[in-house]
Amino acid sequence: MILVDTMRDNPIIDFDLEEFLPYLLNQAAEATSRSFHAIYAEKYGMTRAQWRVLANLGKFGSMSAKDICEISHMEKTKVSRAISALEATKLLHRKTMADDRRAEALHLTATGLKVYKELGRSAVDYDHKLRIFLGPATFAHLAKTLKMLARQKNAA
Repeated sequence: MILVDTMRDNPIIDFDLEEFLPYLLNQAAEATSRSFHAIYAEKYGMTRAQWRVLANLGKFGSMSAKDICEISHMEKTKVSRAISALEATKLLHRKTMADDRRAEALHLTATGLKVYKELGRSAVDYDHKLRIFLGPATFAHLAKTLKMLARQKNAA
């Protein structure tokens, strides 16, 4: 039996994960998200999913869990757990929708809106620091590039 070193003859050997754009994008997103997470986790004990649900309701107003899943690209189970936790801490409440009794409209409570505004100010400050770190030209180019990638249904 002859063993063949398929890796030597395979062009995939030139693949470098650390230069792979999806990997780089994920690493950058994780690093910046983790850093901001420290702010809302320390002050409010929130998870990333809870912050994202709160932020979407704060920005868009009343919506369903399905809407939040679609907008935020989060899994249904994560959104559901986040909603339950935010409801338990009195930051949001649910109301059955009149036109579809199976669905619920989610609303921030007065306390939830207050927390959203406080965290919104923290988010603006955090974003400002990132922009300073990157510099205006790099930030403008990065923002334009990321928006272009986000609009792509099939980037390749």
